[in-house]
Amino acid sequence: MSHGLDPVETEGGGASVSDAPADRAIASINRGIVIASSIALVLAGFVLTYSVVVRYFLKYSTDWQDEMSVFLIVGAVFMSAAAIQAQRGHIGIEAIVGLLPPRVNHVRVLLVDLASLAFCAYFAWKSITLLHEAIVDDYHSSSTWAPPLWIPYSLMAAGMVLLSVQLLLQVVAGLRSRNSAA
Repeated sequence: MSHGLDPVETEGGGASVSDAPADRAIASINRGIVIASSIALVLAGFVLTYSVVVRYFLKYSTDWQDEMSVFLIVGAVFMSAAAIQAQRGHIGIEAIVGLLPPRVNHVRVLLVDLASLAFCAYFAWKSITLLHEAIVDDYHSSSTWAPPLWIPYSLMAAGMVLLSVQLLLQVVAGLRSRNSAA
């Protein structure tokens, strides 16, 4: 059964997972993260359901459930971003792809990947500085549960670093295929 993480043809014209060690390593990491992210989303659903049941039937306050579910969802979203990018599952404009000739389309994909890489690398750097600040200054959320904020910040930083690495691999693959086609 495929989980969408097998080698597939991308709009850039190559397989998203090659035989290069870095590509294989990131693909393995992505597979594990997708499974963990799926479990996190299911857990978030259980936490929210538990909260509704306990509040309605037992009239207990559950102060922690909103924050816990946000942490789980934020972690799942950020950590799975690289796996989605590996399959080119993010927003794409298919109408433009169909109208442009393949050579122009290849350049467009490369330019979009470069711009995405620049943005995500900056976001990763800022996430890492935020994580460092949260650890050094011992930041906690303002709720009564008050979990440490390094937890969601670490997931955000790790997810953005993985996404940046995935984009870098795609840019390198795009440049290689462009050079081999020339």
